[in-house]
Amino acid sequence: MKNKKVVVTGLGTVNPLGLNVKDFWKNTIEGKSGAGPITKFDASKFKTTFACEVKGFDPELYIEKKEIRKYDLFTQYAISAAQEAIEDAGFDFARLSDEERTRIGVIWASGYGGISTFESQLTEFNSGDGTPRFNPFFIPKIITDIAAGVISMRYKLYGPNYCTVSACASSNTAIINALDLIRNGRADVVIVGGSEASITPASIGGFSASQALSRRNEEIETASRPFDVSRDGFVAGEGAGALILESYEYAVKRGAKIYAEVAGGGMAADAYHLTSTHPEGLGALLGIKAALQDAGVEASEIGYINAHATSTGAGDLSEMKAIAEVFRQAPDLLISSTKSMTGHMLGAAGAVESIVSVLSLYNGIIPATINTTEIDPLIPSELNILTGQAKRKEIRYALNNSFGFGGHTATSIFKRMNL
Repeated sequence: MKNKKVVVTGLGTVNPLGLNVKDFWKNTIEGKSGAGPITKFDASKFKTTFACEVKGFDPELYIEKKEIRKYDLFTQYAISAAQEAIEDAGFDFARLSDEERTRIGVIWASGYGGISTFESQLTEFNSGDGTPRFNPFFIPKIITDIAAGVISMRYKLYGPNYCTVSACASSNTAIINALDLIRNGRADVVIVGGSEASITPASIGGFSASQALSRRNEEIETASRPFDVSRDGFVAGEGAGALILESYEYAVKRGAKIYAEVAGGGMAADAYHLTSTHPEGLGALLGIKAALQDAGVEASEIGYINAHATSTGAGDLSEMKAIAEVFRQAPDLLISSTKSMTGHMLGAAGAVESIVSVLSLYNGIIPATINTTEIDPLIPSELNILTGQAKRKEIRYALNNSFGFGGHTATSIFKRMNL
């Protein structure tokens, strides 16, 4: 039974457009591209040689130097994003009693976990004499749940603690899980989000082999072009996004700033194909309908959709078919894909794009899709896809879609708070 209102009180991120929320939001509204040549390894022989990498990240700003070696980059990103969100929310967990900290949980998502560590350790092993010389931190560095555990340990938080893995829907799934935990009285506060550090040879090589990545090596900054008739695949991204969710009563009691309400969420499945979405967007349709029902919101009330739209031919089209089916009677609805700027951050995408959705409500500004000049004629023409420049518009509800390999779909809905 839903008996608690859930709100967002803190935000944190590290991603290709900024190492904090302020810079990220500024660059998003200005329509900057986070794409550039791959620097994390020599990609010169790969069919795709560019990505949206995090730039200038210094883990020593967040983690003691002697501790850094214990954590894969995806966990380092998680620590930095969570720290910013906690500080933004005005929490000092050290002041809370042990009993109060049993009511604070961490749900942190990742699709890959420590893939960089996994690759490097196996490469070292295979290039040696066969003697197993593995780092003693190998296992805890690669497992996907470790970021959630590390965050809870850093702040001595004893509430529910786990990882969600649903490929590129992972962090949106985590947000919905956190919403339900607080609604049902199992927690007062949840630090929720996701991180990915997947600009690695195996990741880029694997996605390239499946022909999922753009190969516009001569047009790097405009390669990610969701909805465009000339789109040829997604641009790989990395980073982390964190949100502090808490019950409305708890937030008011401690005098917290409130960005938005988490109105509802829905999950479903395509049940169709390993990597392709249903051509008519069945899973997306079911997830969106479930989210609207959960939030108690009519489709006509949604003012903005931050689409999953990765810039792949089949994926963009199937999602837009689903949106058109639900929102035909919503002429004022604006749709955009911020992956045109950040690239596709895989398991972290849902959290970072939820931050965009929340800030769109809070600031009354809708970010645009960049790089898109000619919308695919197969996309339903009644949809209002915002391209070019951001638009000032006060809206009441924003919706965020995430889909993942395996047919996973997750949709969250946020509501503007008038306090």
